[in-house]
Amino acid sequence: MELRQYAALSAVEMARLVRQGEVSPVELVQSSLNAIEETEARVNAYSAVFAEDAKARAVTLEQEARAKSFRGSLHGVPVGIKDLFLVDGYKTQRGSKLYIDSVATETAPSVERLLAAGAVMIGKTTTPELGWKAASNSPLYGVTRNPWDVSKTAGGSSSGSAVAVADGTVPLTLGSDGGGSMRVPASFCGIFSLKPTLARVPTYPLSPTEHLSHAGPMTNGVEDYALALDVVQGPDARDPQSLPPAGLSYHETLGELPKLRCVLAPTLFGAAVDSGIAAVITKAFGEISAHLPVEIVDTKLDWPDPIDIFDALWVARGALYAGLKPEDVARIDQGFARMVARSASIRLEDHFRTLQARAAFNRSVAEAFETFDLLVMPMVPIEPFAAEADGPPDMDMDKPVPWARWTPFSYPFNITGQPAASVPCGWSPSGLPVGLQVIGRRFADEKVLQFCAAWEKHFAWRQRTPSVYAGS
Repeated sequence: MELRQYAALSAVEMARLVRQGEVSPVELVQSSLNAIEETEARVNAYSAVFAEDAKARAVTLEQEARAKSFRGSLHGVPVGIKDLFLVDGYKTQRGSKLYIDSVATETAPSVERLLAAGAVMIGKTTTPELGWKAASNSPLYGVTRNPWDVSKTAGGSSSGSAVAVADGTVPLTLGSDGGGSMRVPASFCGIFSLKPTLARVPTYPLSPTEHLSHAGPMTNGVEDYALALDVVQGPDARDPQSLPPAGLSYHETLGELPKLRCVLAPTLFGAAVDSGIAAVITKAFGEISAHLPVEIVDTKLDWPDPIDIFDALWVARGALYAGLKPEDVARIDQGFARMVARSASIRLEDHFRTLQARAAFNRSVAEAFETFDLLVMPMVPIEPFAAEADGPPDMDMDKPVPWARWTPFSYPFNITGQPAASVPCGWSPSGLPVGLQVIGRRFADEKVLQFCAAWEKHFAWRQRTPSVYAGS
């Protein structure tokens, strides 16, 4: 199989071809490894590649396929796993020199489910240290680069997961999102991802900010995402928040778009949006109004910016590392070290007041969503910045969570736990992808997916590929 042919295949198509006997898992895995060999030196998407293990698993899956025995809906499909997820017997280094030799002794629920469905883990993907920021560099892995322009950041913290999908090495990865960590890199890299309703996909080990942290797939298209969400969603005893089964197949609900009430918001909280990004969003809004069967609702969103809530919750996680020795502090990301130091000033009563403020904000947003189904808005108000940087040149490093200042549209919906997707909607004047954020009510993940699937039919973003792309 030619690499460009492989890179163009969706996970759904790969699984179908395996079932029909037209492609073997061995061929898919070898193509994935060849694609990594061709692209990896330029983008650094993988923290580790497990070539021999993947090929051995592919042989077993091919034998099963020949016998018409299929483990599940992803039989033979190569996938990447963000290196914050545990996989028994493999290192989980978390982008940190503190965990450089940490070998997992169990497997995270979502990874278990992907493997049980027949997926093949090709490798682990990069993340900034402990997933703490929205840029794409770490002390351990170095810099992960945007495949559209390798001088630019891929976004974070699911950096490698976004790049591995965008550059065509795998059609599906796992990511996590505590303040934009799936949606920001999806937007910057021109792929699709949905942060599902909080606890729709169980997480383990629990994040220090479990009331913010979501997990889910990252893909090139909505259909692949829905297929994977069907696999990974549902309760697990290791995650006390995990939701019961959704009671539907997200993949099967993709079809005709129901009449949804949509608010089209060019910004939120008065945040400035770069003119090039704003122009793309304005054009997308016009296309939505003209071509999608939705009702546009004109309403004023007057929620207060919950940045203080997010600051306090995000910084509090640093308290778990307050006992680090000075020599360890010197080895970690210095932005993370500043957060750890700042966490010492948070009192217990302050934390509980923050949780009360979170509940009040969540109520105001939930009540607003009683009058509409979806909020559609920009995903990130700026273009990707330098790959080596933690943010744009004007980022205020004195703020408690500096990166949250350039991602003002992502963290509010981690606070509320709502489903929120980033879907490509165009390219900036400099040729970089622009993401549209689509937010739904809690538990209404299927409506977000239905809208995004309808948009994908209208706006076929995969017809344009990055400069770093398998087979190019």
